[in-house]
Amino acid sequence: MKFIVLPLILLMLFTTCKTKKSEYMKISGFAQGTTYHITYENTTGVDYSQAIDSILKDFNKSCSIYDSTSIISRINNNDPTVEADDWFIDVFNKSVEVNATSGGAFDITVGPVVNAWGFGSTPVMRHDTAYIDSLLQFVGMEKVKLEKRKIIKKYPGVKLDVNALAQGYSTDVVCDFFKSKGIRNYLVEIGGEVRGKGTNAKNNYWHVGIDKPSEDNSAPGEKLQAIIELNNKSLSTSGNYRAFWVENGVKYSHEIDPKTGFPARNTLLSSSVICDDCITADAYATAFMVLGVDKSKELLHKLPGVDVYFVYTNSKGEYEVFFTDGLKKMIIEQEK
Repeated sequence: MKFIVLPLILLMLFTTCKTKKSEYMKISGFAQGTTYHITYENTTGVDYSQAIDSILKDFNKSCSIYDSTSIISRINNNDPTVEADDWFIDVFNKSVEVNATSGGAFDITVGPVVNAWGFGSTPVMRHDTAYIDSLLQFVGMEKVKLEKRKIIKKYPGVKLDVNALAQGYSTDVVCDFFKSKGIRNYLVEIGGEVRGKGTNAKNNYWHVGIDKPSEDNSAPGEKLQAIIELNNKSLSTSGNYRAFWVENGVKYSHEIDPKTGFPARNTLLSSSVICDDCITADAYATAFMVLGVDKSKELLHKLPGVDVYFVYTNSKGEYEVFFTDGLKKMIIEQEK
């Protein structure tokens, strides 16, 4: 689904001559196999770095497939005693919603296939057609359901992977924490998934950069495709230009099509999604990468409040961009 080590989005804070009275605090750390960077208005002088670090560690215990003791790992290992917590239930329900809306392009049961292609929690790769076909019997949201706090699987071999929306949701979780503390101005970024509220220390809305989706752009922020202004919105970007490998001259992306079991093959290079909450942005950024440009445009008609910025290649192999009217108003700068 999605394997992120380096953030796809560079946080950029721009300044003007207007200065707020309150100081802003910046904190950073590691969570979910990636980094996080958070800036918030420190009106009370309270350092929330330890509290946030604790929240993210607890979140890993719910949704991280890289923690063998997490709820999702215990579900995957068919532990009969495991029960879902509120975080996992939210992630599962959003997964069901996006799976249905996207016609199956987004599917958290694709875990066994992701592992087979070397993008999951196990290092062993085996992706011959016969083996992939044998795994598809375990793929499909109809093979798993939630009853109260129990996940019921049709087959023991069904394994879940929520990496395609967990980082986005953890971003929302931290934002909910700030809301509970009465903090009204903040920018939260976890693994490249971003949500901003209010303004920065110079009274500007938050600005974030979308990386240019080129294979030589290995350092986040080194080459920018566009700079976007976030006004109480979330932004998530998914792309096929960093998490991939090449075998016999063929490029294999981490964006797996749940219907075929093979990496999605289309012209879309990166999908940036802006909407109110980051879990939704994160999930649809992945779904659009699987669907490709044309099918994604069709789906957008069913998604009010969702704006996108797509970078893709045309028939000549040249870069082109598509963005919705709503996102056009947010663009501060973009590469010509």
